[in-house]
Amino acid sequence: MDTRALKIKAAHIRMDLLTIIHRAKTGHTGGSLSNTDILTALYYDVMNVDAANPKWELRDRFIASKGHSVESLWCILADKGFFPKEELKTYSQFGTRLIGHPNNKVPGVEMNTGALGHGLPISAGMALAAKRDGLPYRVFCLMGDGEQAEGSNWEAAMAGAHYKLDNLIGIVDRNRLQISGTTEEVMGLDPLDEKWRAFGWHVVSIDGNDMDALVEAFHSAPVVIGKPTLVIANTVKGKGVSFAENVAAWHHHVPDDEQLKLAFSELEAQIAELSREGQVI
Repeated sequence: MDTRALKIKAAHIRMDLLTIIHRAKTGHTGGSLSNTDILTALYYDVMNVDAANPKWELRDRFIASKGHSVESLWCILADKGFFPKEELKTYSQFGTRLIGHPNNKVPGVEMNTGALGHGLPISAGMALAAKRDGLPYRVFCLMGDGEQAEGSNWEAAMAGAHYKLDNLIGIVDRNRLQISGTTEEVMGLDPLDEKWRAFGWHVVSIDGNDMDALVEAFHSAPVVIGKPTLVIANTVKGKGVSFAENVAAWHHHVPDDEQLKLAFSELEAQIAELSREGQVI
């Protein structure tokens, strides 16, 4: 899929995730909007996955360590055919499989996640298993930047470098906001790139809402043989919805009817503009 089509797809996914959050009256809106471009690049262009065979041995693995921002993942898995799109209507309802964190009862989900700091250790284990089994799959792990305060991430980072897991790609959704404020106020992270390099990782820092940059970074990994890759994806929390962008309060906030209508009008305008660009080309 070309990057223009990926951008259009991302806008549609944003509309879908806002819909399910609005319907359920719960959800992590800001983080799901910020990570939508990352997940769109992975699932529609980069990763080898098969909705018809979700346990395919050679599939690439994706672990959403920042599992609270699951809404974008649910919408993408449904759109890819891992489960019926109609099931999205059950998000966060009693008895649903589509709960507020990844649930491995759902096809396409590798592990239950959401306890922050657990995703990268799981991913390192999967990548090590691939090496020992001689299998070619890669493991992609999406972390939040607030999550970088968890010590288990750094234990996993050390293990990833020690075992030379160049099939492991960590991604930090660096939107600089968490539920209680900015990351630098809560627990300063900068210089984040130097810290990961000190742990033996190859680090790439990109605009995490730039589809071209995302696709290039993910397809290029591993850049250095014998080193895991860390992609610092500098994103905007609430990306794509003007009134939610860079607003900490939208970490866990539900749009009302008028806000949903406004968000849809903005996203539809983005889709229309991208479609016009395609016609010019």
